[in-house]
Order: sequence, then C-alpha cells, then structure tokens
Amino acid sequence: MSHTTDTNLGTIPSVLPSDSRRKKPGLISLIVGFALVAVCLVGVFTSPSGAVAGMWCIAMMIVLMFLSVPVAIALAVPSLIGVYALSGIPATINILSTAPFHGVSKWSYSVLPMFIFMGMLLTQSGMTTRIYRATDRWFSWLPGGIGIGTTAAGAGLSSVSGSTIGMTYALGRAGIPEMLRAGYDKRVAVGTVIVAGLPGNLIPPSILLVIYAGIASVPVGPQLVAGAVPGILIALTFALFILILGLVAPKLVGRGPDATGTRENVTWGDRFRSLGEIWGFPVIMAVLFGGMFSGIFTPTEAGAAAAFTALLLTLWYTRKDKPFQKVTHAAFSTVSATAAIFFIMIGAEMLTRLLAITGLAPMMTDFILGFGLNRIGFLLVLVVLYIVMGMFFDTLSMMLLTIPILLPTLEAMEVSPLWFGVFVVLLGELGMITPPVGLLSYIVHNICKSPEVNLGQNVTLKDVFVSLSWFLPVAILFLGIMIAVPQMTEWLPAILERTSGGTATQ
Repeated sequence: MSHTTDTNLGTIPSVLPSDSRRKKPGLISLIVGFALVAVCLVGVFTSPSGAVAGMWCIAMMIVLMFLSVPVAIALAVPSLIGVYALSGIPATINILSTAPFHGVSKWSYSVLPMFIFMGMLLTQSGMTTRIYRATDRWFSWLPGGIGIGTTAAGAGLSSVSGSTIGMTYALGRAGIPEMLRAGYDKRVAVGTVIVAGLPGNLIPPSILLVIYAGIASVPVGPQLVAGAVPGILIALTFALFILILGLVAPKLVGRGPDATGTRENVTWGDRFRSLGEIWGFPVIMAVLFGGMFSGIFTPTEAGAAAAFTALLLTLWYTRKDKPFQKVTHAAFSTVSATAAIFFIMIGAEMLTRLLAITGLAPMMTDFILGFGLNRIGFLLVLVVLYIVMGMFFDTLSMMLLTIPILLPTLEAMEVSPLWFGVFVVLLGELGMITPPVGLLSYIVHNICKSPEVNLGQNVTLKDVFVSLSWFLPVAILFLGIMIAVPQMTEWLPAILERTSGGTATQ
C-alpha cells in the first residue's frame, strides 16, 4: 500500500437524478423510441378501460427513460397525458395546480436538503479523502487489507454523498491503482470497488430511504435507522469475504512469497494520526444518531443539527483555504441537487394520481395474488425483476416506477413496509452492478481505461464480469438472509421508538 496521501477523491458528485451519466441514444434508437412513444400514445387514447390506458402510460415512461429523457419528465408527461385522456382538461389542470405542492410538501422531505448539504460539505472539506486514507491505513495489516479498507470507505462515503455512482467513480480512481500497486489481482481490485458502494444507501443518512419513506408514507426516523444494521452487516460480509480470499489465495491480494506488489510500511503512529484527521466524521454521526436515540431531536431536527455541525467542521478544516467559497459552492450544489430530486418527486406524485384514476394498482395486486405466491415467492420474483431493470435504470428510477404499484400488494403479502424499503433499495443497488449491462460495471470499466488507474494492466470488460461472478453470490446470499431474518431491520427502529418517546416519526 503506498501513496495514499496523494490520492484525491476530489468531489463525489450527488447524482441521484443521474441522467447526465447515461449513455445518450443514437439516431436509430431515437427513431425506434419515438415510434414506440407514438404507439403508446395511440394506445392511451384508444384503450377500452382505464387500467389498459394506465399500462400504456407506464410503457411510455419506460421508453422515455430508455431514451435518456430526464426521470422527472419521463414520469410527469405520460401521467398528464393519461389523466387528460381519461378525465379531460379539468382533472389535468387540477393535477398541475396541486401535484407540485403535494409532491414535495411532506415534512419528511425537509431532511433531504440537510443531508445533501452535509454530504456536499464533507466533500468540500476534504473529509472524503481523509476517510479513505484512514480506512486504508487501519486495515493494511490484514490479508486483503486495502480491499477491506476500500469496502469500509465505500460504505461511509456513499452514505454521506447520496450517490453510489459518484462514490464508485471517485473510489475507483483512488482504490484500483492502490490495489494494483500492492499486487492485487485486477479482478479483485475491480470487484471490490464495484460492490463497495452497495451498503452506502442503507446506512444513514440515506437519501433514498428518505424518498422511499415519503412515497410509502412511513415514518422517516424508523425508516432511516432500519437500514443501519443491514448496511453495516453487508459491508462486514464483503470485508469477511475479502479476508477469506486473502487467507485462501494470498496471491490474489498481493501476499505470499511470489507477491510482486509494493507497499508502504505503515506504523501505528500513522494509523492514529489518520484517525485524528477524521475526528469530525464521528462527531457528525454522534450528533445525528445520538440526537435521535436520546430523544433530543426528531429525525428531521437531527438532520439539520448534523448539517450545521458539518458546516462548522468545514469552516474549521478549510480555514486556510477559502472556507466561505467552499461553503457557498456546497450550498449552490445542494440547491441544484434538491431541486432535481423535488422535480422527480413531483413526477412521482403525478404517477400516483394516474394510478388512482386508472385503478391500475389494485388490479396489479389482484394479478400478483392470482399466482398464489407466498411472501418468499413474491420477494424472489422482485429480485429477478429488479436485477433485470437494473441493467437499464438507476436505483431511484426503479423505485419510482415500482413502489406506487407494489405498495398495495405488501399488506396482502404480509411484508412490512419498513423492511421493504431497505430491501428495495438494496435490490436497486444490486441491479445496477449485475451483468450483462449493469450501469456500475460499465462505469468502472471506463475508469479502468485510464493509464493512471490501470497502471499498464489491460482491464477488459470480461475481467469486470468475472470479478462480479466472485462477489455477486455474496450479495445474493445476504439478500436471502434478509428475507429469512426480517428482524434485522426492525429491532433498531423499535429501540428508537421507545427511547425517543414517540418523536421518531417526525
């Protein structure tokens, strides 16, 4: 392990509305796509029933997303067309006048800009770089230590950045060359970075879980802490897998008599100094979790307090490097990201209104129940569905398309909405890495084309897929454990409810 002090994670962009990272369609794709949109339009206006018209609208949304139309527009436009076709101009005007307010005015959403601001401040303060450096140094003595450190850093960084894609991009440029330099097999290095961000959107503060709480109308506080235990456990599971890999096949992690890697001699003094560089991060977590569990803050108040703490820390860390300019940059980025997310939520509200008018949601519930599936069978079908959708869409798009339709089915299947939020976020993240066309797989492959990252080694797309064949079974095993032991998501929210005296829902 070497040169970590030179590693610049730079800015981890908040790309929840990740339209800008999608591959733009070519001319043929556009022609085919617009032809399909035209077919959907004809289907909407000629449908014999509202449910059929609703299905044509859903099909139009999917086509628009394939065409890289921004998610908010892909949700809103077909919904408005469907409402107009079924209920006329008055209903359309009513949705246009009320949906923007109702879509974003939920009190639970007030914590979103706080969490985003906190993540932006941590990036501007250089905390992201320090977190990676600290985890890198503390785990370096273990077999597979750099990989374990990368897993730990990925969980922490993606949780505060709100963006698995952004974190993977930044961590890939930092972690892959470090592991290759230390003699790691290129497939281990690539696979470690791809799965490092999986736990991030489960561990609070999770923007995706806040959005789910708003859509599903569940308390935001319990929903946030419900993801903490599964998020930490899956990160530990991947770390244990890398450790076992290092013990069973040391050559894969740059160890053994024939190892060719070079590594810096890290002393205990270096490790403790690296902890001193990230003291602000545990302070923020203490304010966030300590405030919630002690009952001093409601979850929304805890988010504001954590953001304010991050502001003070940023001013301190950057006191000699234009601190107010960095805070201003974080504030503008927060406004931009929050506006984009709220625009998406308005589109989701319009989709919900369309489903109510068409009656499509209860029809889908009856359709699913008609298969006679039990809880486990239903969830296994969802696993397959999300893995397929993850080949084409990011996690937020998948959630917004499916959650309004699936929510009525959960009660019939005896699935806890609180547990389902954690499950569906993890499924969405898993779908984004699954071959043959998982988005993160191609992002990491593109990163590995840079000579600064691959250090002269040729990392092919086949190498990326092989690396995933090693790591994906671990994630699928964990999904099975989640289904078998749903209590792992429920006991911590129960503690929060007891200790906060009923304020956990605010």
